[in-house]
Amino acid sequence: MPVTFCRVYRAAVSPAFPTCSLRSLLELKGPSAQELKAGKTGDYGHHLSYFACWSAESYMQLHAPEGLPEITASSNLGTLIADHIDINSNDIVCVASTVVSKAEARTRSLSDFPPGPRATELTAQLAEETANDPDERFIQAVLEESVEILLESPFLLTETRFGHVGVNAGIDRSNVGHEELLLLPKHPSKSANRIAESLSTDQVIVTDTCGRPFRHGQRGVAIGWSGIEPSRDWRGETDRDGRELTATVENVIDELAAAANLLAGEGNNGTPVVVIRDFEWGPHAESSAHFRDINDDLIRQAVRGWTYAWLSASWSWVDPRDPNRDSR
Repeated sequence: MPVTFCRVYRAAVSPAFPTCSLRSLLELKGPSAQELKAGKTGDYGHHLSYFACWSAESYMQLHAPEGLPEITASSNLGTLIADHIDINSNDIVCVASTVVSKAEARTRSLSDFPPGPRATELTAQLAEETANDPDERFIQAVLEESVEILLESPFLLTETRFGHVGVNAGIDRSNVGHEELLLLPKHPSKSANRIAESLSTDQVIVTDTCGRPFRHGQRGVAIGWSGIEPSRDWRGETDRDGRELTATVENVIDELAAAANLLAGEGNNGTPVVVIRDFEWGPHAESSAHFRDINDDLIRQAVRGWTYAWLSASWSWVDPRDPNRDSR
């Protein structure tokens, strides 16, 4: 079975070999499926022994196996993963929400969402303010999958019923076969638990992609999890200068989801499952926190009072990096 393979190293460079570079380590072919099954590491082992300057202190490896059959509402996703992928007891299995939703019969047609008055109102507002032509039925679907609308324009930014904040309640319109909509799983963490019941590991993360404030583009995020705490709490530990850390809580499941998404891809890759091996939590405290508490979410509080119509009518932004900004 063809495998997309990635091994992530934390390494140290010996001053005795100043010509060795990180690029020389990264420009390697990973092992074939046969080599991986036999426990071989392709060019990696040879390279690390040849370039003695690299001393791998720790590493983890990720692979995205191909060959899973098309997932449908009759699929037992956990059993399919177990039957097609070799999984160890300490592995972390990241599963794209798209296949979880398909297995849970979360595909819908637009006709399933006759628009109500609120959907009609929002559709008219979006059409007026953005020059787009949204479908009232799609807006109704977003409303039914949400508990709060944080932004009404230029798109709907909502909180889903399980706490995730994203555009259009995370409803997907790609890779949905003959249907028109793919809703997120109702309870992604329960989905992760069900998948884990069929696997030799209890560590499962359900992933999705979404944008981020202050950053361009999307990245993989965790929307459900099982067998692993979401965050690693560094508070109370010290930095290299002995100063106590007072605010550092690292969202591990989001970081693992983002790493997995690099291999899973976004389009027609057909690799919705990524196995992470040899990740070490380390001697750190655990935290169950993942979605930010509403009362401490300053961005959410600010967004609630913001309107796109006011911004577009009263404010013109100038990029500070624009060389012609002073003449504008």
